[in-house]
Amino acid sequence: MWLNPEEVLLKNALKLWVTERSNDFFLLQRRRGHGEPTGRFTGLLVGALDTVLDSNARVTPFRILLQVPGSQISWVIASGAAIEEVSKHWDWLIHNLLHSLSVFENKEDVASFVRGKVRGLIAEEVQGRQAAQEEDPAKFREALLKFELHFGLPSSEKLVTYYSCCCWKGRVPRQGFLYLSINHIAFYSFLLGKEVKFVIPWAEVTRLERVSTGIMTEAIRVNTRQRQREFSMFLNLEETFGVIGQLADIALRRLLDSEGLELDRVLQQPARITKRILEEQALREYVLALFRLPRAERLHDVASCSVWTPHARCHTAGTLYTTDSYLCFSSREEGSCILLIPLPEVLSIEKAESTSLLPNPVIVSIRTKKAFQLIELQDRNELVESLNSRLRALQWKQSMFRSKKDSKRKMSAPTPYYTFYYDTGYSDEEEIEEQVLRNTVNSEALMTAFHQNQPGTNGNKSMEQVKERLWEDHFQEFGRGVHMFRTEKIQRLIAMGIPESLRGELWMTLSDASSELESHQGYYTGLVKKSMGHSSLATEEIERDLHRSLPDHPAFQNPTGIAALRRVLTAYAHRNPKIGYCQSMNILASVLLLYAKEEEAFWLLVAVCERMLPDYFNRRVIGAQVDQSVFEELIRERLPELAENVPDLSALSSVSLSWFLTLFLSVLPFQSAVCVVDSFFFHGIKAIFQLGLAALEANAAQLSASTDDGQALMILTSFLDQVGYEESGCPPSPPPAAAERSSISSDTDVPAVRHTNITALINDSYEKFGDLSVRHIERLRCRHRIRVLQAHEDTIKENTLRLVAADVSISPENLADVYNLFKTEHFISLYWGDSSSAAAAEAAAWHYSDTGRSFIERQYRLDRPQFKSLYGLMAPWPGGGNQHADTLANRTFTLLDQDQDNLVTFKEFAGWLDTLYCEDLNEKIRLLYRLHIPPALTESEDDPSLMKSPLLSTNRPLYVNLPSGVEGEVKDYQEQLKQMLQDLAKEREKDVEKPLPLMNQREFIQFCKTLYSMFHGDPEENDLFQAIATVTSLLLQIGEAGHRSHSTGSEVTEAVPTDVAAEDPGVDGTAEKEWTISFAQILASLLTEQALVYFFEKPLDLTVKISEAKEKQYHQRAGLLSLQQGTR
Repeated sequence: MWLNPEEVLLKNALKLWVTERSNDFFLLQRRRGHGEPTGRFTGLLVGALDTVLDSNARVTPFRILLQVPGSQISWVIASGAAIEEVSKHWDWLIHNLLHSLSVFENKEDVASFVRGKVRGLIAEEVQGRQAAQEEDPAKFREALLKFELHFGLPSSEKLVTYYSCCCWKGRVPRQGFLYLSINHIAFYSFLLGKEVKFVIPWAEVTRLERVSTGIMTEAIRVNTRQRQREFSMFLNLEETFGVIGQLADIALRRLLDSEGLELDRVLQQPARITKRILEEQALREYVLALFRLPRAERLHDVASCSVWTPHARCHTAGTLYTTDSYLCFSSREEGSCILLIPLPEVLSIEKAESTSLLPNPVIVSIRTKKAFQLIELQDRNELVESLNSRLRALQWKQSMFRSKKDSKRKMSAPTPYYTFYYDTGYSDEEEIEEQVLRNTVNSEALMTAFHQNQPGTNGNKSMEQVKERLWEDHFQEFGRGVHMFRTEKIQRLIAMGIPESLRGELWMTLSDASSELESHQGYYTGLVKKSMGHSSLATEEIERDLHRSLPDHPAFQNPTGIAALRRVLTAYAHRNPKIGYCQSMNILASVLLLYAKEEEAFWLLVAVCERMLPDYFNRRVIGAQVDQSVFEELIRERLPELAENVPDLSALSSVSLSWFLTLFLSVLPFQSAVCVVDSFFFHGIKAIFQLGLAALEANAAQLSASTDDGQALMILTSFLDQVGYEESGCPPSPPPAAAERSSISSDTDVPAVRHTNITALINDSYEKFGDLSVRHIERLRCRHRIRVLQAHEDTIKENTLRLVAADVSISPENLADVYNLFKTEHFISLYWGDSSSAAAAEAAAWHYSDTGRSFIERQYRLDRPQFKSLYGLMAPWPGGGNQHADTLANRTFTLLDQDQDNLVTFKEFAGWLDTLYCEDLNEKIRLLYRLHIPPALTESEDDPSLMKSPLLSTNRPLYVNLPSGVEGEVKDYQEQLKQMLQDLAKEREKDVEKPLPLMNQREFIQFCKTLYSMFHGDPEENDLFQAIATVTSLLLQIGEAGHRSHSTGSEVTEAVPTDVAAEDPGVDGTAEKEWTISFAQILASLLTEQALVYFFEKPLDLTVKISEAKEKQYHQRAGLLSLQQGTR
C-alpha cells in the first residue's frame, strides 16, 4: 500500500534491508532475512529485533524508497507483505512517473513532486474505500471544501468525484487534483510556490481521447475549441476516463439536446448525480444495449450464477441481471449464451434444496411448462424475495387489466374503425371499395398475399423447406419463444436467412416485441382510432413517402399495402410525437409489414425506433450520426491499412449513414437486405457495424487505389448491388435505387465486381469482427456523441452568425465572441439557477413551427435577469456600479423584446451592441431617446401597445375587395404589392425614416437623469457635466416656449367648429397643452456642445470589452446566484 512519505537514513537502512530492484530515483527493498533459508543468523537477528522493538506488529517485509541522487536521505513511499503487492506499485511508478522525472533540473524538485503525487494517491484510495461504506465520507467533504475555496463556484455546483493526477504544460508536469463536477472539469495545483488552476465547462468539451507520447505512457486529452489539456499519472486511468466520458456525455445531452435525446430521470436531476450513480448508470446502459430492453427498464440486481443449459448438458457460468420486467442472463463470454425471460411469462420463482453439486439453486418456472435452474447465487434469499415481490405486483396488475378489459368488451359491441382517407383520385364506387379494404387491420402479413415473381422459385421453395426443418430441430433443442437459449448455433442459422414462414415470428421473438404486444392488447387498435383524421406535419410527410416505400414490390402497388403502411406510420407518429415521422421509417415499416401482421409490425417498429436504434429517428438523426462517427473510428481500429491509404475516412463514413438508417435496405438487393434485417434483430446494431467493416475489407484494395470520393462511392455501390441471396442461378435483383445507378456505373471505370453471397458475407463479418462487443460500442458511442452534438452546435452558430452579420458592422471575430458570451449566459442559468428558471431557459432555447410540434432549430434567447447580467458586462455606459444602470438595463430589455415574449434573441442583442459600438452619434442618441419613451419607459405606462409601431407600412392600404371588370385597378393592386415588398426590404431603415413620438416632461427628466449618470469616472467629467447643464437648460427653454405657443394655439382651437376639428387630426384640444420636446430638438441641442459630441463619437473598443467580459462573466454571475440562493 502507499504510505505517507517518511524520511529514513539510507546508510543505516542498508544494514536491515536488501535492495532487490533500483533505478536513479526508486529502490525496491526486502527485509533482511525474509525469504532466505531458515536458520541463517542475520534473519534470526532481524526477526528478533522486529519483535522486540516494534510493539505494534512485525515490520512489512517489502518497501519502496524514493531517493535523490547524491543525498543520504530517502523516503518510504510504499510497503507490502508480499512481493506481488509491492511489484504493482513499482510497475506503476516505472510506467507513469519515472520517465517524467528527467525533465526536472533541480533534484530536490523531484522529491517534492513525487511526495505530492503519493499523497494524492493515498487520498484517492481513502476516498474509494470510504465511498464504499459511506455516502459522504470525511475525506470527500474535505475535498469539497477545497473545491469551493479554489474555484469560487456556487454551492449548487455538485462535486461528483476527484482524482490525483498531473496536468502537463509542454514537457513539464504539474501535480495536483482533478475535480469532476456536474457541469465542469477543474484542476488545481500548488507546487514549488506556483499555483495553477482552471475550470472547463463540459459544454465546451469537443473531444475526449486517450493518448500516448514519449514522456507520458498514457494520458487523457480533453479538447475544447480553444485549446487542449492533458492529464496523466492516474491510479486507475480506465476508471477516470470512463467517469469523465460519462459526465461530459450527460452534461451535453442535458444542455445541448434536451428535446431530442432520451436521458434517464435520475440524470435529469444533476443534484442527485454521484459517482456510484454513474457506475450504476453505466452498467444499466450496458444491460439495456446487450439485451435490447425498453429504455424505461430499471436495473435492480446483478448476481454471478450458473444456468443449466440442456443443449450443452452442463451449467454455464455467467451473470444474472434483473430489471422491472425481465430476468436476463449472459455468459461470461459476451454473446456465447444469452437467456431472456420476461417476468409476465414466469409462474413462480422458488428456492430448492442446496447440495454440494447444486449450491444455492433457484428454479424459475414459466407458462410453457418449462423451468430454468440457476445455481451458485450469492444472497439467494434476498434476490428471490425481491423477484417474487415484483412478480406478485406484476400479476396483480395483469389481473386488474384483464378484468377492466373484459368489462369493456361486455359494455361495447365491436364496431369497425376507419383510417383517415387521403386519396381523392377515385370514383365513388372505387372509393367505397377502397374504404372497405381499410375497415380493419390486416390480420396476415402482406407476403402471404403478395409475392414477387422471381426466377428460380422452385429451388427457393426447396431451400425454404430445408431451413424450416433446421429451425424446427433448433427449437426442439434450444426452446422456442422469447426465453429460448441464444447461442452461436442460432447465429449460423440466421446468417442463412430466416425462412419466410418463420420470419415474422422470429423477429417478434428476437426483439421481444411479442412481450409488448401481449401486455398492450388493443393498444394499436385504439391508437389508430385516435390518430384517424388528425392532420399534422408528420402525416403530410407520411403521405408524401407512402408510394416511395418499396415501389417495385407488388404489396405496395396495391391499396391494401399502402393503407396498412399509412396506419402503422400514422399510429406511431401519434404514439411518439417527439419522433413523429422520420425519413427511412417508411422503408423499414414496409419490410416489417411484408413478414409480420399489421399489429406485430407496429410493435416491431416501436422496438426498432425506441430500443434497438435509440435517438436515430428524430429531426437531427443524432443517433445515426453518432454511429457513423463510431464506424469511422472502428475502420481505424480494425482496418488500419485501409485507414492509412485513405487518410480522409469521412467519405467512407458518410456513405454508411444510409446503411445505419435503413439497415442496408436501400443499398442491397431486397432478398439480401432482408437477411441483414434478420441479423439485426438477433445482434442489434453490432450486426450493421460488422457487415459494414466486412464490405470495406472486401473492397480494401480497390478503395485504397481510388483517386477520389466519387470513385470510392461507385466501388462500394457496385459491390453491394451484386450481393446475392443463396445459390439461385440468377443474378441478384437490384435494390430500389440500383436501376438509376446502373446507367451511370456503366460509363465509369469502376472494375467489375464478382457476385457475393449474402450468407458468406455475413459469416465473414462474424468470423473477422465478431469480437466487437456491445460494451465497446457503448463506450465509443458515449465519446462520439460529444463530437456530434458539438458539431451541431458549431453549425447552429455558423448559421446564426451568417444571418446576423449582414445587419451589423461588428467584425466577424467579435461577433463570434459575443455569441459565445450570449450562449454562456444561457448555460449559467442552467448550471446554477433554480429548477423552474432552468427549465424555462432550456424551453426558450428551442424554436418550433406554428403547429408547436415539429422542431425547427435550436436558438438561444435570454430572459430579463440573464440579459441584465450580460448588459452589465457589455454596456459602455453608464458604469456597472451606477444604480441607474439597472433601470436602463430593464428599459433596454423591454425595447429589444419586440414580440413581447419576455425573451431577447441574439440578433436583437447584436443589433443593440452594434448601435453602441459601431454606429454614429445620431443613432446612439436615437437609442437613448427611445429608451425614455414608451414602450421602453414602463414605470407609469398605461398601455404600451399604443406606442408600438406597426410591422407593415400603412401609407398605402392594400385593397382586398377589388371592383370587378376593371383591369387598371388590378395593375394598381400589383403596384401596391411591389411597394409592400419594398417596405419589407427596408425594415432596418423603417425606424430611421419614421419620426419618433414627442417626449413629455416626465420622460425628459428621466432622459436627463440618464445623461448625468453616464459620465462618472470619465477623464473629462467636469466638462461633460457643464455641457449637460447647458444643454438641459436650453432644452427646458425650448420646451417651455413650445408649451406656451401650444397654449396660445389652443385658444384659437376653441373658435374652430367642432366638425372641422374632428376631421383634422392635427387639431387636438388636450394633447397640444402638454409640455413636449422632439428628438430633433434634443439632437440639435447636444450638437452645440463639443464635449458631448466628442464623448458620443469617440471610438469604443469592443474587443477590449469582450475580453473583460470573458474574465468577469463566470464568477460575477456565480457570485450573484450564490447570493440569491443564500437569501432563500
